[in-house]
Amino acid sequence: MTSTKEKPTVQEPHNEIPTEPEPCVGPSKSALELLREYGRERPEVIALWCFGIGFVMGWKLKPW
Repeated sequence: MTSTKEKPTVQEPHNEIPTEPEPCVGPSKSALELLREYGRERPEVIALWCFGIGFVMGWKLKPW
């Protein structure tokens, strides 16, 4: 016995592969994107903040 049902067709995938993510515009920018942008403009400020936060965390979390 053979069935007369047709096989489902397979949809071909879209060949459009984005090479770069679309830039965020306006209020839809995430906080991480804003921080990255600020870090590119003022890397010394980011470095000092990281050092300060690390110093305070190390001081407060010491084992004794």
